[in-house]
Amino acid sequence: MIETDVLVIGAGPAGSSAAKHAAKGGAKVILIDKKSEIGSPKRCAEGISNNGLENLGITPNPKYIAKKIDGCRLVSPSGTDVWLTTEEIELPETGYTLERKVFDKFMAMDAAREGAEIKIKTLAKSLKKEGDSVILTCEHMGESFEIKAKIIIAADGPESHVSRWAGLKNVTKAKNMESGIQFEMCGVEFERENIIEFYFGSCAPGGYAWIFPKDDDIANVGLAVIAEDTDKSAYEHLKEFVANCPATQNAQAVELNVGGDPVGGLVKDLYGDNILVCGDAAGQVNPLTGGGIISGMNGGMYAGQVAARSIEEGDYSSKFLKEYEEIVDKELGKEMHKYLKVKEYALSLPDDELDSIADAFQDMDFEKISTTEIVKNLVKVSPKALLKLGKLI
Repeated sequence: MIETDVLVIGAGPAGSSAAKHAAKGGAKVILIDKKSEIGSPKRCAEGISNNGLENLGITPNPKYIAKKIDGCRLVSPSGTDVWLTTEEIELPETGYTLERKVFDKFMAMDAAREGAEIKIKTLAKSLKKEGDSVILTCEHMGESFEIKAKIIIAADGPESHVSRWAGLKNVTKAKNMESGIQFEMCGVEFERENIIEFYFGSCAPGGYAWIFPKDDDIANVGLAVIAEDTDKSAYEHLKEFVANCPATQNAQAVELNVGGDPVGGLVKDLYGDNILVCGDAAGQVNPLTGGGIISGMNGGMYAGQVAARSIEEGDYSSKFLKEYEEIVDKELGKEMHKYLKVKEYALSLPDDELDSIADAFQDMDFEKISTTEIVKNLVKVSPKALLKLGKLI
């Protein structure tokens, strides 16, 4: 049996962040991942903000940056577009399209450099409590072994078997789980370079479609839908979108990515005796955009820091670990709630109302790109938005 202070399950950005900060805090850390290659396959449109990285103390590395982003384009069902780029407004920050297959490895390497031990192709099989510790049964290359830890951090994605094994009641309802699907394509014909594009309405019921540029004619082209809002599969919607969108009609797919995206906000149970939950497993995903890299890494950082303090104090109880939930509620919870309300409002709008809002936005001046700024302008053009969202600004 292998023994450690902290065991992190899942080496995505959230898990690597948790392992890094737990090790940085002085804990002995093991980070496991079921995949042979950390970061592959990707389940992400790969967008990230520079400020988000800087707030985590990470200096962007050109080795994992595919494209610098200078704004966004919002497209209504009728094709009316709203440009929020450096040509129209002063952007508060820049963003990037990543190469997640490289980025995720870099984040795991950061954890390793702080002292975390990494075990790849290691599958978590079961969990049991023993005294004041927990024991995880794992499998590596067909052989079973056990890891005994004082704290486990579940960063094993939206399905999160680990948190359920630990007795936490974290089940995402179908209405809050988007089915995401994406092509990486070449031959994409951009109207403007370095701009991410979002398409709303019936092209992606319950979600939206996107184009994230990665190179001169290369982009991630995908969408997310809520299964109960449509009688078509996400793949059928994506094929229709690609065929109808002028930018992608002549493009060809070189990669297909699929995955679930929890967009219902934070899960009910973020902690318990000997366990913390972070990343997608904790619902640390922007409910409006479905983006979760930065919020998940922040969640992982908080989990790692609290775990290290728990080890230092010798207290692994839920009473001590509740501090993690308090930090997450303070740092992420308020924004998550706001994004959830905006998402619920946006999903209630039929195509013609989305078109009307896009038309009204044509003549409006945006000070910056942010959810609050968009809500402020929504309530100016829609009495319904004022009723539903007025309290958020």
